[in-house]
Formats: sequence, structure tokens, C-alpha cells
Amino acid sequence: MTAVDPADTLFDTYVAALQHDLVDLPADTTLVGVVRRPTGWFQSTVDENHPALGPPPDLLDEVQRRREDLAQRGVCDEEAHNAAWTEASFDRRYRDHIDESAEARAAVADLLERLRSGERLALVCFENTEKKRCHRTLLRERLAEHLRADE
Repeated sequence: MTAVDPADTLFDTYVAALQHDLVDLPADTTLVGVVRRPTGWFQSTVDENHPALGPPPDLLDEVQRRREDLAQRGVCDEEAHNAAWTEASFDRRYRDHIDESAEARAAVADLLERLRSGERLALVCFENTEKKRCHRTLLRERLAEHLRADE
């Protein structure tokens, strides 16, 4: 099997960057949403969406509650988001989800197969990662780990 370089085939971005031409992706890149609860305008921006690769609903809800509590105490939105993420052990819980959920594992396997065949993919969700932590970066890292293991 020919090794796939994730730097050439796997990207991630957020939906507003696509809508406002703030990101430069190769023209043949498939835009893959990884959002559990996509809006209509999100769906119309991406080529496909895999809800199973979004964070589990209980984790999303917990982070949202914690973020709102912090915001009510005067913490700015970005700091509240990131603090809530840490308090909820988001990194570990999301990685567990994509490793243990049958639906998420199937979606990961599909994306890996497509990447190995040379398709370029950009993982897309809502968060601007310049200021907020986001699950799509964890997913991109996990996919890249699998591709590097092929070498």
C-alpha cells in the first residue's frame, strides 16, 4: 500500500471560513461535515455530513451548560468554551467516542478508505479554532495517526 501524506490529503476548517472565502483548499477537496446537529445552512455549505463523528449529545450538552455557567459569571465566550471543554474532559471523552462507537468507527473507516485512495477531505464544523478548541482537530489527528501507521 502506498503511504498517504495527511498534509496533502486531510484538512480541517470551519463553516464561516468557507462561506467567506477565508480558507484556501485544493479545488477537488470534499467538504465533510462532522456535526452532530447540523443547521440547514451548514448542510448547504458542505458536500456531506457525518453526525456520528460529532461529539455525543451528552458531551455537547454538558459543555454547553458549563460554558453558559461560566459566561454568566462574566467569562468571555472563547474562554468559557475552552474552560468548559477542559472541565468536561472533552479530549478524552471525544476520543473514546470515535474509538468505541460502532457508528463513529464505521465513519472513520470510510474516511480512511477514501483518504488512502487519494481523495482529499476537509473536516468541517462550526468552531473557529483560532480561539476555540474543536473536536474536528482531534478527529483530524486521529485520522492522521491511522494514515501514518500505514507507512
